[in-house]
Amino acid sequence: MNSETPPKSGSHKDPLNVGSFAGAGLQFAISLILFLFIGQWADRKLGTSPIFLITGVFIGGGAAFYSMYRKLAAAQKADDDRRKREKGG
Repeated sequence: MNSETPPKSGSHKDPLNVGSFAGAGLQFAISLILFLFIGQWADRKLGTSPIFLITGVFIGGGAAFYSMYRKLAAAQKADDDRRKREKGG
């Protein structure tokens, strides 16, 4: 085994690199808080108490889940493609 060449799985092009998913929790929290404040602002402007606040939380949560799903699905597809190339070639 040659110790001079780095392993392929640790390269910066690896789609399942931990660093690429490090901000997922922060992104989720920011999305929820942002839509919470937008809903709160809309409730104050329109005089409706918790309607837009609750709606904003659900929209923020849904958007955050959808964003994480797309990121994970793209990483899974890239990993599957990489494995097929390594196995076939």
